Amino acid sequence: MKLTLGFSPCPNDTFIFDALIHHKIDTEGLEFEVFFDDVETLNQKAFRQELDITKLSFHAFAYAIQHYVLLDAGSALGFGVGPLVISKKSLMELLLENGVQHRESESASEIVEEDIKPYLSNLKIGIPGKYTTANFLLSWLLPDANNKEELVFSDIEDAAIRGDIDLGLIIHENRFTYRERGLKKIFDLGDLWERQTGCAIPLGGIVIKRNLPEEVKLKFNRVLRKSVEFAFANPKSSIDFIRQHAQAMEEEVMYKHIELYVNKYSVDLGDEGRKAIKLLFSKASELKIIPFLDDNIFLT
Repeated sequence: MKLTLGFSPCPNDTFIFDALIHHKIDTEGLEFEVFFDDVETLNQKAFRQELDITKLSFHAFAYAIQHYVLLDAGSALGFGVGPLVISKKSLMELLLENGVQHRESESASEIVEEDIKPYLSNLKIGIPGKYTTANFLLSWLLPDANNKEELVFSDIEDAAIRGDIDLGLIIHENRFTYRERGLKKIFDLGDLWERQTGCAIPLGGIVIKRNLPEEVKLKFNRVLRKSVEFAFANPKSSIDFIRQHAQAMEEEVMYKHIELYVNKYSVDLGDEGRKAIKLLFSKASELKIIPFLDDNIFLT
């Protein structure tokens, strides 16, 4: 059986899927037609039900849940993996030039208080897509942010450097490159989530169409888990495939990227991973960022 499969060219995804699509493991008779796209393009494809199996943001999953179910394997959750808000200027500089008072000893996390949220909400913010989990977290912190511009995630740093945007919401490998380009971290949305919830931050998952036979869904979930386990056991096996799609990224950055986003939750969500995902959906629903969900989220 041949299935359409979409995932991003980022190192964490190519690391996970290498063994599966190159038959380094037993795929139990499954074949795949593969599509590589950035996460927001994959989100939009999921809304149109274009692919049998796809990576997507957990935020986007809330709008595709009637057609897809979440697999136990392949997800990106973790601690210290959240999106960052960056700027060409420091937070203190941004506040001072707009007459906002602050104490110099305050950290970026401490200073994101109610009295400055209106100011931050009015700044022009570059985001990697409306339906990314990164944008959900930004909306959770700054529900009144009303001046957002959607950009391809890899273009956000350049837009901040040019001054086209005041703040940039960065994900993926840009976590490792913004400092060397002279940009400054304003706050870490993942850190804020972790401190307030105690849970890992759910970023993205692998979903499969609900209308496929149950046997096929369970089979693919098994195969994907085997692919992740193979990747962990043979970390250098996928290096050529990763490098092929990593857009001239340095090998050190590639492996930092993988270490950040591929972990025990990628093998199996487990109770902790499921709890974090349910909490994200619950909070997003309470804030009316997503519709109320009454569908079963998980495959098993």
